[in-house]
Amino acid sequence: MLEWAYQGVNVTVPRNGGSECADFLSVRTRTVETVVVLVLTVPAILWGLKNLSPLNVDCRERREPPGKRILLVMMCLIWGIEIGFKFSSRTVIFLLNPCHITTALQIYLLAARPSKLVAVIFRFHLNCMNGAILALAFPELDALNLPFETWLYWIQHTMMMVIPLYLLQLGVYETERLTDFTWCTVSFGVLLIYHFVVLQGIGIPAQVNLNHMLCPALRDPFGGPWYRPIAVVHQAILCPALNKGFAFLGSALAVSWADKKRDQ
Repeated sequence: MLEWAYQGVNVTVPRNGGSECADFLSVRTRTVETVVVLVLTVPAILWGLKNLSPLNVDCRERREPPGKRILLVMMCLIWGIEIGFKFSSRTVIFLLNPCHITTALQIYLLAARPSKLVAVIFRFHLNCMNGAILALAFPELDALNLPFETWLYWIQHTMMMVIPLYLLQLGVYETERLTDFTWCTVSFGVLLIYHFVVLQGIGIPAQVNLNHMLCPALRDPFGGPWYRPIAVVHQAILCPALNKGFAFLGSALAVSWADKKRDQ
């Protein structure tokens, strides 16, 4: 019934989808890995939720800076064109990949007024920056054939890293302490459930390799039969590391910007 969403996926591109990719791991292996991940993830999320650090959000009405509106327009254009590409190529299913979801969250953050919900989404999305970093470090461009689609790939993932650094300058998007990993734990747990339940659950019947849940990328240095458990381990390190890195860099830039304004 939903073939229109994935019938344009080019399975001749290695590791993009198809029966060979879907059969890379046995049903038993997928089931065991999924059960183990969920058994470990659910208690971790519950622990994180119980110990979450409080939110300190300034919700007073204030004038929106022009830079925020400019970035909002740019991200809306980028995401709108990306959606158009996916419908044109009949690969709408790829909009479920985390980078597209993160782009949508960033559009919401740029458009919404400061609130506790905005603060929660901002803290969560800082743990999703691994997608942009990995996409830029290990680009997969073979399936991008429409005009300017490759250019949009680079622009989108670069802008994904610019947005949080800019928002941290505004003084209303704050992060937890660098030594606090409760938000990282909850966010990473949500990401794992999204991958092993949603992306895998949709990718298997469609035989589409959503965020490499069916088979590893060609450039994956751990691309053997254990690539998914290994990925869980190295992403458990990378996600909080990037979160703290963005928080530290954003705070440093905010202090520098404030000092520069005082000197003027």
